This record gives sequence, C-alpha cells and structure tokens, in this order.
Amino acid sequence: MPRPISPQPSLATRLLDVIEHDILPLTERGVAAGNKLFGAAILRKSDLSLVIAETNNELENPLWHGEVHTLKRFYELGEKPDTRDLIFLSTHEPCTMCMSAITWAGFDNFYYFFSHEDSRDAFSIPHDLKILKEVFGLEPGGYRRSNAFWQSHAIADLVHLEDNRVRQPLADRIAGIRQRYDQLSDTYQAGKGDNAIPLN
Repeated sequence: MPRPISPQPSLATRLLDVIEHDILPLTERGVAAGNKLFGAAILRKSDLSLVIAETNNELENPLWHGEVHTLKRFYELGEKPDTRDLIFLSTHEPCTMCMSAITWAGFDNFYYFFSHEDSRDAFSIPHDLKILKEVFGLEPGGYRRSNAFWQSHAIADLVHLEDNRVRQPLADRIAGIRQRYDQLSDTYQAGKGDNAIPLN
C-alpha cells in the first residue's frame, strides 16, 4: 500500500524549518570563525524545496553579507532555476546593499525573520539603520516594502495569519530560534574585536 503523501507545510513553517536546519548550522560555524550572524536561503516557490543556504562570510570579503554570499553561491551552481520562480529568505531584514542585490538578481520577494531594529537593538549591529539614515535619509522602515520590483514580508506576520491550532507552536519555535541567535550574538560580540571586518 503506498505511503500517504504528507501535506505541504505552510510557508511560515517551511521558512522556520530552513532557518533552523539549514541556515543556523552554517551560521554557527561562521560565527565561531568570527563572521556576523546573518544568513539566507533560496527556495522553490513550487514545492518549497531548498535550492541553497548560506551564511555571512565577511572575513573573506566585507561584501559577503549573508544574502550576497548566498547569491554568489547560487550563481556558482551549474543549472539554476529562474529567480522569478524562487523565494528569497533572509534571517535578518536585508541591508540596502543586500536589498539591491536581491533586486538586481530578479527576485520578486524576500522574507525575513529579524527586523532592522532587532539587528540594532538585540544584536548591537546598527549599521543597516545608520546607512538608511546617513546615505538615504530614511528612518527605520522607511523603504517601500511593496514596490515595482518585489514585496517583502516579516515571517512573524505570516505566523499571525496561521490557524489558531498552529500559531502557538510556531510562536514557540520562533522563541527557540531567537534564543539560539542570542547565543550566537554573545559569541560574535565577545570576539569581534579580533576580526578585520570594517563595520563590526
């Protein structure tokens, strides 16, 4: 008798799966080496399967933010899906450079777990908001989350749209992921004086 096919998980569930099981292990190794704690992944829209996951690699190149390093590795793949058929997932709301890279690559979306304010307040990495203000004259959240190129979405907003039965388990998972990132932040902050990243 054939095994029943499991229903496809909700988008929020799948994005949390990828953060927990694909991005976080890479980021833990990256932070141990001295890199920041930002990571990203690319998934297929059709079945939410993972195409690639990566993490920050600023020790090699200060431009290799989690998102840009993921795009670099994506374009090194032999055969690549069309970016219009893909979902871009970022652990942290992308900075202006990463937003631009996502745009230039042709994605029509991105999803993020932590906000710019989280990066500044919870992780003591304020550069995204400083650049928004100093270079572009924008206050936090001042960019257009829906524009001619893409729409951006906070994963927490997706969770709020879930059925009551799954909302609390997802909220519990979010709390667990936040706790793991808090530990990574402590590790990064304790060792960042020893690295050569320009904006640490």
